[in-house]
Formats: sequence, structure tokens, C-alpha cells
Amino acid sequence: MYKLIARYLIFISGLYFLSLGVVLFVLSSLGTTPISSINYIISVNFPLTLGTATFIFNMVLILAQFWLIRGIGTRKDRMEILFQIPFSFLLAVFMDFNMRVFSWVHATDYVTALAVLVCGCIIQAVGVVLEIKPNVTAMSAEGVVKYASRRYNKDFGRTKVCFDITLITIAALLSLSLSGQIDGLREGTAIGALCTGYIVSFLSLHVINRANLLRVMGWATSLRHKISRGGAN
Repeated sequence: MYKLIARYLIFISGLYFLSLGVVLFVLSSLGTTPISSINYIISVNFPLTLGTATFIFNMVLILAQFWLIRGIGTRKDRMEILFQIPFSFLLAVFMDFNMRVFSWVHATDYVTALAVLVCGCIIQAVGVVLEIKPNVTAMSAEGVVKYASRRYNKDFGRTKVCFDITLITIAALLSLSLSGQIDGLREGTAIGALCTGYIVSFLSLHVINRANLLRVMGWATSLRHKISRGGAN
């Protein structure tokens, strides 16, 4: 039971770091991540917060997943997709919270902007690892790639690249149609797309690996036993 709780706490902390990484990308003014590009364009051109736009977009991706599994999905697949709804809401809350808390961050020069962007890359990578490791559920973007690769019998990695390129293209066209210019897509978008995966691999192998996570979970269980014994005394 306590291990299950620990898994969910790790997953939720991953969502928090993921949201913080996206927020730092936005505050760097050097572009957004591919997955947040459409959300950002919506939040800039409509009276919606970044978190609200993210939640709406995730609901669209959830509907897309149901479309992708039609005729081939199992009950487990449908439950996994539905399970994404509360976590999408939580991610949106974290995103708006971090936008308020870190509103003081202003990139006054290019060096500062790059520093904020690099921090966003690292923190987002930490969030991705913490989200994946507990094996709780896939978030909506990963879910679309997962079910699209299954339906069309394509490699997951190549499908992910195609998915990211599609998001960026839609974001650019949407921005041009709404404001007459391309917002949120700059060199930071490319840096994030190229570097985040490598950072995730490094952290997953050498820092936030299974052994270290088991140590943390073991420490939490040991602490719980000590607290229980203390209470009993």
C-alpha cells in the first residue's frame, strides 16, 4: 500500500517538475517546447491561462486516443486513457501555480534567457523521468504516440518525432492566422527538442534510476515504521 502511494507521489512530483520546466521555457522568451506550443498560442490569443489552455488541449488529445483505439482497444486501454483526465487537471493547476510563483523571472538579456532555458530543459527532463519511472499512466501526448504507433504499426520513436513536428506546424499556422506572426517558436524550441531526450536518458541511467528510487521508497517505508512505533509508544 505504501509503495503504491510512493509511486503516485513520485508521479505527481514528476508532473510538477514537468510543468515548471514548461513555464521556464515560456519565461525564457526563447520559445516553447513542442508539446506546449499549441497551448501557448491559445493562451496568448485568447483570454485563457496557460494551464487552462493545456487542460483543454489534453482533453482533445484524450479524444484523439479514443479515436485511435477504436476497434483495437481493450478495457485496460480505455481505463488508462480516462485515468489521464485528473492528472491533466493537476498538471494544469501546477502550470498556472508556477506561472504566478515565477512571474518575477524576466530574461533581460540573451545570456539570462539561455540560462533560464537550460534550467527549463533540465527541470523538464527531471519531470519526464519521474513521470515515467513509477509506471502509473502515460500522459495524453505520450498516449497519442503510443496508440498511433500501435494502430499504424509504426516505430514509437519515429511516431514521436512526426507528432512533435505536427504540433509545431499546427502551432505556427495557428499563430499566423490569429496574430499574423509566429509566436513561441524560436531557437529554444529546437534546443528543447534536441537536448531534452539526451538529458532524460542520462538522468534515467545515472541519477533517477530504479535503484535510487527503490532506496527512496525504502527510506520512506522505514520512516513510516519509525513513526508508527513512536506513536505506539
